[in-house]
Amino acid sequence: MKIGVIGLGLIGGSIFKDLINLNYDVVGVSQSQNGERIYRNYDVLKDCDLVFVCSPMNKTLAVLDELEKVLPESTTVADVCSLKRFVCQKQYTYNFIPSHPMAGTEHKGFENSFEGLFKGAKWVITKEGVKDNILIEVIKQLGATPVFTSAEEHDRAVALISHMPMLIAQAIFKNAQDNKLALDIASSGFRDMTRLALSNTEMANDMIAMNSDNIEQAILGLYKSIGELTNGNYLPQIEQIKNKRSKMFL
Repeated sequence: MKIGVIGLGLIGGSIFKDLINLNYDVVGVSQSQNGERIYRNYDVLKDCDLVFVCSPMNKTLAVLDELEKVLPESTTVADVCSLKRFVCQKQYTYNFIPSHPMAGTEHKGFENSFEGLFKGAKWVITKEGVKDNILIEVIKQLGATPVFTSAEEHDRAVALISHMPMLIAQAIFKNAQDNKLALDIASSGFRDMTRLALSNTEMANDMIAMNSDNIEQAILGLYKSIGELTNGNYLPQIEQIKNKRSKMFL
C-alpha cells in the first residue's frame, strides 16, 4: 500500500514518521520541508491508495479540489481538520472520508512531530459505511481508536473539549497579563490552565472563526455551570466532578 501525506506540520509530520516506521511506502508533499520521500508536487500522489490531507483548515478545501486533478476514483482521501461540517459540503470524485485525530500538542511544525503521537488517541470519522476501509486499518496501526459520529455532533463536541478550552486559556492569560505580581508568583496551576494559549496561531484563528456558533453555546453552558457551582451546594458538586474526572484518563 502506498500512502501520501500532504502538509508536514505536527499532525502530518507525525503521521509521516509513524508510517515510515511501520514500513509503508510513504511520500510527503510539503512546500516548507525537504528530505527523503518529500516532494513539492501532487503528481507523486497519483498512485497512492490513501492520502492524508494535513493542511491548515483555511487551505484544506483548495487542496481537496486540486487532488481531483490528480487522483483516481479508487483513492481514499482523509483530512485531519478539527472541524468537520465545512469539509462535508461537497462530493469528490475520489473516496473522501472526513476525519479528525484527537491528538496534538501546543507546539507546531515538523520539528515538533514525533512517532507515537496517536497511541491511545481517539480518531473521529464522520462518514457512514467506511468501517472496512483501508483508512480504518491504518488508524488502528497508528495506535488510535476510530470513533464514528456525524459532522454536526463532532463540531459541537470539540467546541466543548477543545475550542472553548483554548479560548478560555487565552482569556485567563489575557486577564492576568498586566498584573506583574500575579505573573511573578504564577506556578503549575496557572501554567497548566494556560497551556492551550500556546496553540498554533493559524489553527486557533480558524477554530474560532469557523466554529463560533458552537463555541458560543459552549460558553453559555460554562456560565450556567459556574452559576450552579457557586450558587448551590458546592462540596458535593466538586466531589462528583472530581470522581468523574479522575476516571477519564486512567
